Amino acid sequence: MSSILEKVKNYLELIKVEHTVFALPFALTSALIAADGFPSLYQVFWITVALFGARTAAMSLNRAIDAEIDAKNPRTANRHIPRGVVKKTEGLLLAVLGFALMVYSAYRLNPLAFKLSPVAIFVLTLYSFTKRFTALCHIVLGVAIALAPLGAWVAVRGSIDLPALILSAAVAFWVAGFDIIYALQDVEFDRKMGLFSIPAKLGVERALLLSRLFHLITLLCLIFVGLLENLGLFYYLGLLISAFFMVKEHRIVAREREKIAFAFFNLNGYISLTVFFFTLIDFLWRGTWSS
Repeated sequence: MSSILEKVKNYLELIKVEHTVFALPFALTSALIAADGFPSLYQVFWITVALFGARTAAMSLNRAIDAEIDAKNPRTANRHIPRGVVKKTEGLLLAVLGFALMVYSAYRLNPLAFKLSPVAIFVLTLYSFTKRFTALCHIVLGVAIALAPLGAWVAVRGSIDLPALILSAAVAFWVAGFDIIYALQDVEFDRKMGLFSIPAKLGVERALLLSRLFHLITLLCLIFVGLLENLGLFYYLGLLISAFFMVKEHRIVAREREKIAFAFFNLNGYISLTVFFFTLIDFLWRGTWSS
């Protein structure tokens, strides 16, 4: 029994299940706005399961594909597959199971969600190869994670509407912005190995400037969503607090590069959770629950 629990623990660590805090709150925010209140528990359940499946597939596939590169990088050499804790074949099998879970969840939600699931598989798979041929890998990652709010909107509405696209764009630029920051840790390694990233291509200072621009676009997109959907004061208060966290993130990175990991996980987790909770409070305050 203990060996099984250890395996499960290793798999959860492999897929970085705690990083679901980036995508899930924005998916639930999208579901709230799409429902103009609160979606059904059935929809929330299958949205969450689909996201877990997608997360499992994308991360395990990425770890399996990058195993040889990770083994050569001092920062990543201790990951599960390079040190033999999880086999590459296990990672690939997890990816297949994760994609299957995502597709089944989409099937349970509505026909459009099911029809679009192959698009999600393509984008999530593509990301793992992008740093081998383009510095736009950060944007591809952003698009991949932006599928979470778009998918949640489709799950609730059964359609793709302008607010969903703008919300997804906000998430795409947000993720691309903080992934550029995260890539600062590997600038020299990427250049040595011939891998692509914006910091490796543009240099640290210009990469940070682009990251700030991406996060400004994120905030503008989120404001636009609020205007389109007539969201209230609490929603905008959440955006203001999120803007504070973004500014704090960039100040930390500019002054203390060794705290990139803190800025990456903690502050971005606060941003996604803040947007969700203040959107939830906004709907609760206005009492606009769906029947």
